[in-house]
Amino acid sequence: MDLSFLTELVLILAMSVGILFFCHKLGIAPIVGFLVAGVVCGPGGFGLVKSVHQVEMMAEVGVVLLLFSIGVELSASELMRLKRPVFLGGMVQIGLTIAAFEALSSLAGFDTKKGLFLGFLAALSSTAIVLKELQNRAELESPHGRTSLSILIFQDLAIVPMMLVTPFLGNATGDLASSLGGMLLKGLGVVAIVLILAKYVAPRLFLTVARARSRELFLMATIVFCLSVALLTASVGLSLSLGAFLAGLMLSESEYALNALEGVLPFKDIFTSLFFVSVGMLVDVSYIANHPFMVLGAAGAVILIKTLGAGGAVLMLGYPLRTAIVGGLALAQVGEFSFVLAKVGMDAQIFSQDSYQLFLAASVITMAVTPWLIQFAPALAARICGQPQPKDEEIDGHESLHDHLIIVGFGPGGQQIAHAARRAGIPYLVLEMNIDTVKREKKAGQPIRYGDAAYPAVLDHAGIKNARVLVVVVSDPTATRRMVATARGLSKNLRIIVRTRFVGEAQELLDLGASEVVPEEFETSIEIFTRVLVEYLVPNQNIERFILEARGANYCMLRTPDLPVDGQKLLTPQLSGMDLAVFTVEQNSPLAGKTLMESQVRKEHCLTVVAVNRDNQTHMNPDGNFKLEEGDKVYVFGMQEDVVEKSWLFSHA
Repeated sequence: MDLSFLTELVLILAMSVGILFFCHKLGIAPIVGFLVAGVVCGPGGFGLVKSVHQVEMMAEVGVVLLLFSIGVELSASELMRLKRPVFLGGMVQIGLTIAAFEALSSLAGFDTKKGLFLGFLAALSSTAIVLKELQNRAELESPHGRTSLSILIFQDLAIVPMMLVTPFLGNATGDLASSLGGMLLKGLGVVAIVLILAKYVAPRLFLTVARARSRELFLMATIVFCLSVALLTASVGLSLSLGAFLAGLMLSESEYALNALEGVLPFKDIFTSLFFVSVGMLVDVSYIANHPFMVLGAAGAVILIKTLGAGGAVLMLGYPLRTAIVGGLALAQVGEFSFVLAKVGMDAQIFSQDSYQLFLAASVITMAVTPWLIQFAPALAARICGQPQPKDEEIDGHESLHDHLIIVGFGPGGQQIAHAARRAGIPYLVLEMNIDTVKREKKAGQPIRYGDAAYPAVLDHAGIKNARVLVVVVSDPTATRRMVATARGLSKNLRIIVRTRFVGEAQELLDLGASEVVPEEFETSIEIFTRVLVEYLVPNQNIERFILEARGANYCMLRTPDLPVDGQKLLTPQLSGMDLAVFTVEQNSPLAGKTLMESQVRKEHCLTVVAVNRDNQTHMNPDGNFKLEEGDKVYVFGMQEDVVEKSWLFSHA
């Protein structure tokens, strides 16, 4: 038995573990670690792996599963919800990037087809790296986070037609128009078959499998379905990846989508990791050593052009310059799908070997510096933007506001605050960065204006010097800190209430001038702990005292391992084992028609009746002369075993 490939596979995985560990310590994206592992193991490095072809075959499975998972996660409803930033923003970003590289290619003497292909490669960004970094920084729901996500979604869609067109950009013979026409007909035929499968075959198949309630069976059915559709598209001359994407899209709107995604994710992660390792194996270290300035120049050009292209798309969506700069830098790297596309281009002979090596080396650099670009972006944006002047429409109608509330951010939290303020008759003004939200809510009658509350001019024209309270409920920690500092500098008496995600962010916000900080992490724990104490029947006044002590100390209790002595007393479950239950007095039950004294509920059965609900009226602490009637809902208190054992008293005799 030849164990050479297995030995090399173990070596690849072991090398990946070590390199990923160091990448994690240095804050470098895992994808870069896999690429580096491939460089080290491959022929261009130490030549530790000889079975490159076998690794590439396994990597192809990773690409298939990756596109399948993207298809599952993309649904028609999600695309419709984000249709403007996805389609407009995505088309502008890809269009500007391709146009820029087409122009550069023309200046360099390349033909149009090669310039177009280079634009394809550069236009795609790394979904994995960008989303991971934004999630780590809790900025996914910020304006630049939402726009970045929307553009990434469109890029994931754009890879499919790019992969279909790429073979015709090479040295393929024949008429390009007729070839594309034939490909289009094949594509329409495949789509028709897929629609039939999606409507008639897939639902019945997965319904039958789901009824078996076997995770193993469901997983195998999902993988077989994915690979079958992929093979179908490949058999008519289209790509495996396109079929996998269509298979995922077929399941995206079904009730089986989450289970299917959960099942394939571990396999996708493993095989996709091998794909990046296989790409790294193609990198020639000697090429980088011989052309360091060319590699760095290419990486710098990609970052600059992509920042301008993505930033321009964000500006076209109506966001301010600050959001455009931060969003543009977030999308400035080359994406994982660019490597997939590059291999297709190599097969089509679009690339020379030197061009391919230049692309690989520059791409790895752009991906490696992305975490630092995202971290550096807010400071750069603040330096460039300065203090913008608000538009006339932002000024009009707010000079007369006095003693009002300013709400920054109109997500679910901001909407709830505005609703409560309106019902209480409190005058308020909303500042929001999402231009679509502003237009929609302004039509609905909300006093909302477009503006960045991090700038003094915007807050000044929102009447901050006459306002009583400023509430900041945005999901961008960096912007939140700037808003608090700016607001406190403009008004010393203003009460500033800030929502943040984590307790660890509270002290810095308080130091910047916030009056109160409400961490979601802490408030969630308060809510959960309150319910726990209620379950253990801790007195309500003690629960309220505990909550007030926690909040009054500015959440210090949560940061210290030991509770104060009073807090420990409050948490002692002195009534553990007791239960409060409700029973309905049924017809002909032993209690129907009897007073509490006659029924001897407390004396003989050890149950205390604390309340009786009759005809939607609640009688609290009824005395011994209270007569129980059929249909009464009786609330009783007692030991758990007594409550369970004596339930027959209320049942039909």
